[in-house]
Amino acid sequence: MDAETKQQEQARVTDVIAKIEQRLQDKNAQLDQAHRETTSIERNYGDNTRVNITEADDRIETNAAVQQQKQLVARTVENESILKQQISQLKDLQQSPYFGRIDIDEAGDRDTLYIGTSSFIDAKQNFLVYDWRAPISGIYYNGTLGKVSYETPTGPVQAELLKKRQFLIEHGKIENLFDTNETVGDSMLQHVLGADSDEYMRNIVATIQQEQNDIIRDTKHDILIVQGVAGSGKTSAILQRIAFLLYHSRESLNSEQMILFSPNRLFSHYISEVLPSLGEKNMRQVTLAEFLEQRFSGLRVETLFDRYEQDQSSFPRTAQKIRRYKESYTYIQAVEHYLRQAQPQQLAFTDVYFEGRAFFTKAEIAAIYARLPVKMLAADKFLATKNTLIKRLKRRIHEEAKADWVAAEVDMLDEDRYRSIVGEQRFDSGDDEFQFIAEKLVRDRLAIVYDALYNDYFIDMYEQYADFMRQATPNDVTAKFWQTMIASYKQQLERHHLRLEDAAPLLYLRDRLTGSGQNHAMQHLFIDEMQDYTMAQLAYIKHAFPKAKLTLLGDRAQDLFTAHYRQNDFIDELTTIFQTHSINLITLNKSYRSTFPITTFAAALLPAGNEIQAFTRDGHKPLLVMTDSTADSLQQITKQCRRLLLQHETVAVLTKDRATSTRLYARLKLDVETTLMTDADRALPKGVLILPIYLAKGLEFDAVVAYDVSAVHFNAEGDRDILYTIASRAMHELVLISTGAPCQFIDAVPAEMLARVTVSPANELS
Repeated sequence: MDAETKQQEQARVTDVIAKIEQRLQDKNAQLDQAHRETTSIERNYGDNTRVNITEADDRIETNAAVQQQKQLVARTVENESILKQQISQLKDLQQSPYFGRIDIDEAGDRDTLYIGTSSFIDAKQNFLVYDWRAPISGIYYNGTLGKVSYETPTGPVQAELLKKRQFLIEHGKIENLFDTNETVGDSMLQHVLGADSDEYMRNIVATIQQEQNDIIRDTKHDILIVQGVAGSGKTSAILQRIAFLLYHSRESLNSEQMILFSPNRLFSHYISEVLPSLGEKNMRQVTLAEFLEQRFSGLRVETLFDRYEQDQSSFPRTAQKIRRYKESYTYIQAVEHYLRQAQPQQLAFTDVYFEGRAFFTKAEIAAIYARLPVKMLAADKFLATKNTLIKRLKRRIHEEAKADWVAAEVDMLDEDRYRSIVGEQRFDSGDDEFQFIAEKLVRDRLAIVYDALYNDYFIDMYEQYADFMRQATPNDVTAKFWQTMIASYKQQLERHHLRLEDAAPLLYLRDRLTGSGQNHAMQHLFIDEMQDYTMAQLAYIKHAFPKAKLTLLGDRAQDLFTAHYRQNDFIDELTTIFQTHSINLITLNKSYRSTFPITTFAAALLPAGNEIQAFTRDGHKPLLVMTDSTADSLQQITKQCRRLLLQHETVAVLTKDRATSTRLYARLKLDVETTLMTDADRALPKGVLILPIYLAKGLEFDAVVAYDVSAVHFNAEGDRDILYTIASRAMHELVLISTGAPCQFIDAVPAEMLARVTVSPANELS
């Protein structure tokens, strides 16, 4: 780019920043004024609401004054919040007002538009910067020079793209600019991807690729499935998608109507700054373990991580068959069949106790259920039974209010208790007043019975699930083994434990039987690392959020938890479950996270690795260090960590499992400052981190040290996916430590892809 063009563009940047700074001054002055107003209203709140409450008219005036003051406080606080958000956006624009420019010709009308993270309009209502989510900004991401179109509320508009220019602006100064016909030029990507990792993921609005833009702007489909290789930017694209949807549907959608299922708490923290950096509130985030824990009060549900650790030591073939069956969509369909066929005598009703005696017996409850029409849905029959029980409870309350103990208690009421019961009630007679107070006393005493009915405690769902299992024996497992499995389930319950594979089917049985458990407010549901979810879990989650559109993303090659026993193709199964919905499947094959040598090595580990396209960013070949003993391996890890820390802020030592991480930490912390990460951690510190690979899913690190990749530790077919996932976490450098001969998957990689060093006491790597 010639110097004159750069000078002209810099002059515009300087002019726009000057206007932004003036707007900042105005907004800061408004914020100061708003803060003074809030303080004044809060200070006067007590004075304005302190009036005589002994007279009825005064009480009415007091209530009106209180409500008025509350509204004033809420309004001023909200005004402050809006101003703070606007100031935050302006500060971001002050550093880098935009990153792109497009020149278009629309029916002979030529225009130049600059694209940034948010819109900026000057005092004369001229758009100096367009929000990247605006419909016309789509041209920047999808269009190449020539004929283009963009969507508007009234339909597609045709135009001609004459110029596409990209900027790298830092602290108000243009560091680089260039014209391109591509979505985002390699120069921009090289700069962004070459930087070190951070505690938080960055937004990628300046480097969105065309295939990522297709994900972000899809508003037509009920279900969007993104199959993306490691480092393809699928998670980043989904976060930008959330920001786009909030912008696109601002009148009908807010962040409280979105929920994201994250792979772990570390990941939740890692992505927590992306949406705020785009001026949006974070949506709700939950892990699968947290989601299940909320639905099983008082029961400890096995986590995916705990089960993974247990599988490393023992996982017999018959147990694999049973788990595969319980995790299938077929098992969920078996629940539906069971509920359609279940007879009244099969319902596991239980007595409702009050003060040690059965208030409602299970025989009474079963009789109510049995009298309902046979063709009624199970959920409708259950609700009708529940309503009948509540009506009977109300009759019991009315009758019990006439008991002598109630009359005695009414006579003993003091003035405060009387006022708390009666409140503002007025009565036509003393008998009416007495009946009102008496029934309130009985209701309070029998509240525990009402709670039991309201919360469906009159049925034992765990026994109901056991009955279902007795009817759902799989064909390829012996009846004796299946019975043993049911007995094991009951033993686990006695210890207040539940296996993960039983959680979703049990919840689905409970919800379909009782007509509960659904959230109709959620409009969008996002699931990251979809390959870690079973078909039964996905079917239940969809049931739990029936109105939500789904966005699922993942990478089948990073299936750490089920690859060794799951047989069917994951994507095919998904489309089978959701076949009645409008589905869009997008595949991302280009990896941007790692250097070219690291990506090509990671791809070579996979049978279909030739489908992965590596971004051409230079770097060192992965280093394979082979040692003769564990002691030598530990020494080499220490040396490599110290070397890598001289160049990078974060070095992750990744292991196959938690036990290995714990042992390694105990040895390594003596020689180098190290942090052991667990599934309870929510933040990523700098320095040397040790963690099992499943906690690193979705994350990236400047440098990765893989321990121990020998044939002893990586010898099963499922270990290929683990090794690939480890390698694909590294952005700039990858070191593989092997005690003895490396595993077969590394041996199969072409020799020229690795730098190999053999270390022995006589030949140490310096």
